[in-house]
Amino acid sequence: MFTTALPQREKEQLGTFPLDLFTAITELKKELNAVILAHYYQEPDIQDIADYIGDSLQLARAAAETNADVIVFAGVHFMAETAKILNPDKLVLLPDLDAGCSLADTCPPQEFAAFKAAHPGHLVISYINCTAEIKAMSDIICTSSNAVKIVQQIPKEQPIIFAPDRNLGRYVMEQTGRDMVLWQGSCIVHETFSEKKIVQLKIANPEAEIIAHPECEASVLRHADYIGSTAALLKYCQDSKSSKFIVATEPGIIHQMQKVASEKQFIPAPPENNCNCNECPFMRLNTMDKLYLAMKNRTPEITMSEEIRSAALLPMQRMLEMSK
Repeated sequence: MFTTALPQREKEQLGTFPLDLFTAITELKKELNAVILAHYYQEPDIQDIADYIGDSLQLARAAAETNADVIVFAGVHFMAETAKILNPDKLVLLPDLDAGCSLADTCPPQEFAAFKAAHPGHLVISYINCTAEIKAMSDIICTSSNAVKIVQQIPKEQPIIFAPDRNLGRYVMEQTGRDMVLWQGSCIVHETFSEKKIVQLKIANPEAEIIAHPECEASVLRHADYIGSTAALLKYCQDSKSSKFIVATEPGIIHQMQKVASEKQFIPAPPENNCNCNECPFMRLNTMDKLYLAMKNRTPEITMSEEIRSAALLPMQRMLEMSK
């Protein structure tokens, strides 16, 4: 198993770490009555020790239903915020507060407020990959798993603003036939995939199916045999008769794909440059070391004003109800 560790000097400053982090974290879970929620894009060891692994919708549901006193969110900041919105009285920890989101960063609250004011009468549907402030300005939250289903439930005469991901918004428009006003945000990971290199991979592996997340650009999606949320991609490769897949999303999901279909081959879609740009740098800030420290020290804690939390809760509740 692979674990991204803290630098040795930083470890020495923070104190001695147990030799067996898996056992130490398990013991802390019992001591704190804690639950660990992890996104599919986390490193393999964190996925393996988590109580729940999922995409944004699955993790939002898990956060809404947990009886734990402490929620440790191995994901990025907006995900931990979502857990706090749903659980104001619980302690919500994020192993690294710098684990942000490039997509959420493309939608500053002040600018979005002006954008919303410029389109009066529009219903605001915001992708869950946004800050609590943006959620508070929204009417309904969605995820890549349920965006199409939610938009289909909105009366056709109702104009819609969709934020912050333009690629997911464009995909939803294509699937529903609805015209929406799109905020022009994007994810650095899903915009980095190279159409040219994916086509070359397909030529070299003609039997492989290309599966892609709808946050990818249209130039990539048009080559996909299947488009879906992270959880949907996992289920598809498990059910498909194909034995080889080119995976156009963050490659952390491949750990779970290999678990459910060990006899199949999964090839991560390459980025434009010769780099690890197809890996989310924010997701990878969380490590087993930091997970242990967060639980041991009960910090960093996610906090927000009650005004923002209560305003953001309503669109979250609408999403959960409309997703049933």
